[in-house]
Amino acid sequence: MRLPRLSPLNRRRWRNFKANRRALWSLWIFGILFVLSLFAELLANDRPLLVSYRGDLYTPIFTFYPETEFGGDFRTEAVYRDIEVQCLIISGGADACWDDPEAIIAAAQDGSLEDEFSDFHRGWLIWPPVPYSYNTVNDIGGAAPSAPDADHWLGTDDTARDVLARVIYGFRLSVAFALIVTFLTSVIGIAAGAVQGYFGGLVDLLFQRVIELWGATPSLYIIIIVAAIFRMDFWLLVFLMTLFGWTALVGVVRAEFLRARNFEYVRAARALGVSNQVIMFRHVLPNAMVATLTMLPFIVTGTIGSLAALDFLGFGLPSSAPSLGELTLQAKNNLQAPWLGFTAFTAFAFMLSLLVFIFEGVRDAFDPRKTFQ
Repeated sequence: MRLPRLSPLNRRRWRNFKANRRALWSLWIFGILFVLSLFAELLANDRPLLVSYRGDLYTPIFTFYPETEFGGDFRTEAVYRDIEVQCLIISGGADACWDDPEAIIAAAQDGSLEDEFSDFHRGWLIWPPVPYSYNTVNDIGGAAPSAPDADHWLGTDDTARDVLARVIYGFRLSVAFALIVTFLTSVIGIAAGAVQGYFGGLVDLLFQRVIELWGATPSLYIIIIVAAIFRMDFWLLVFLMTLFGWTALVGVVRAEFLRARNFEYVRAARALGVSNQVIMFRHVLPNAMVATLTMLPFIVTGTIGSLAALDFLGFGLPSSAPSLGELTLQAKNNLQAPWLGFTAFTAFAFMLSLLVFIFEGVRDAFDPRKTFQ
């Protein structure tokens, strides 16, 4: 496969990555799953994708429509899962929907309503593949959690919410959280490690003392205190995780810069008057990327594990959020529902395995000592 727009170095890296078949297949699988999860609202939602009512088309998944829009009585948003609302849409607003909606729907579908109403327009609803959102409380007609069945493929949790819908949204939440935190911590950690290693001396000494003090800070206690004062949300948790996680890469980058600062090409660049910023991030940093990329899988997977642990302990995101850690907590509290534990374990194992395999391929691609044919 020719990639004419890439430099020779990047083409070699791409060939090295492709040579790791496990990493390549993991990238494809993870990419497809993550892209699909980005459109989770189109895959799992308690609002239809498209509604036809009296010849007009509506998109409830994107737009607010009151029940009065479909012949109902309330100005609040239509609850499309209610049989009465479905009857109003399918029958074109028949008043009898409030008395016997099942009979009216059956009559509308077999065409017998056309004899009663001269202006009859048969409507329809197109639902997502999973007709439940992550926070939809379902009427399961029994005790929750309920076992998997034709309506709920992975069962429901202890508040009668569909587990499959929560896994789809939870996968997106976990991966997005991990990527954002990893990016922010990497930027801060690489910059701090580069400054320490390149300048050395007093700068390195002061930075090391600050990192030692910061690393000794009990981050879990601080997160617990913050969770007790403020209502925890996604971005507050991102801030806290970044605040205590940026030191992970400092030591690795610092060591690489300390080793490379006295190389001949660095001395030559200094003699030519090249600025320190250009030398650090254009010439030295690429040589430190192999060790840095080796650490990234541990940061990504560790961030996902930390989010799950905080949610499991009750100090993470609100319980209404589609969290895989909260699903794990439900599995612990409902040992009579083994499908909850099995689903949580499978989701974590599959997601983390794919990420580790991908980063193995990235590490091989940036390793100048490895050349694959």
